[in-house]
Amino acid sequence: MVGGPKREWAYMKMLEVKGLNVWFGTQRDRVDAVKDASFEVGQGESFGLVGESGSGKSTILRAITGLAPDWSGDIVVEAAAIGKKRPKSFFKTVQMVFQDPYASLHPRHSVDQVLGETLYLHGFRDIDARVVKLLEDVGLGQKFRFRYPHQLSGGQRQRVAIARALAPEPELLLLDEPTSALDVSVQAEILNLLADLRADRGLTYLMVSHDLSVIGHMCDRLAVMKDGRIVEIMDVEALRQMEAKHAYSQQLLKASL
Repeated sequence: MVGGPKREWAYMKMLEVKGLNVWFGTQRDRVDAVKDASFEVGQGESFGLVGESGSGKSTILRAITGLAPDWSGDIVVEAAAIGKKRPKSFFKTVQMVFQDPYASLHPRHSVDQVLGETLYLHGFRDIDARVVKLLEDVGLGQKFRFRYPHQLSGGQRQRVAIARALAPEPELLLLDEPTSALDVSVQAEILNLLADLRADRGLTYLMVSHDLSVIGHMCDRLAVMKDGRIVEIMDVEALRQMEAKHAYSQQLLKASL
C-alpha cells in the first residue's frame, strides 16, 4: 500500500470531550478551572495536554474519572456518554496513573495487596498468576511482590502504580505527569515502559505534561491549554518543527528550547 497502513485511531474514537466546563466552589468562591474544552482521542492514539501549572489540564483528567464532580458538557468514552456517576464497567475501560507515586500507594499495603485487591474488585479470580504477570510486564518481577512502598524507589513505586492501572485490562490510560516526581535518570525508563505497554496492549493514552519534550516523545497530537481553555490542537510533527499557530503555543515552544 502506498505510504504504508493508516493508523487505526484515524477511524475509531476512544474519547470525546465536548464543551467541557469544570469548576470548584460556588458563587463568590467559584473558580472556573476548565472552560469550553473540546477534543477527541482516537483508539490507539496518544494525545497530550500541555500548558503551564494551573492551566486546567489535570482537572480535565479528574473530570473524566469523576474526581472533579462539578462539570458540564459531554464526556463520551467508546461512544457511551458519561454521567455524574461512573458505573463499575467504566473503570474496567479507563484507569489513571497519578503524578506522585509516593502518595498514590497505601503505605501499609504490600505490592501483592495493592495488585491483588484491585484484581479482586474487578472480578478476576486467577489473582496469583495475574499479579506475577503484571509485575513482569512493568519490569519488576516476583521479588518485589511482598515489598512495601517504603522499600521501593520512586521509579519502582511508579511501576507498581502502572501495574495497578493495568490490572483491570483498561483500554484508555489517563497519565497525569507520570514522571515529573521522579529523578531525571528514571524518567526516561518510565516513559519507555509506557511506550512499550501502549504498543504491546494497543492502549490509548491521554497524557498531561508541562514538558514539551515528553509530549513530543510520547504523543501523536496535543492540545495547548492556557487559563482553562484549549488554544490550539496540533500534530506532534508541528511541535517538532516549531510550527505552532497560536501566540501562546509559540511562547511555550520558545521557552522549551
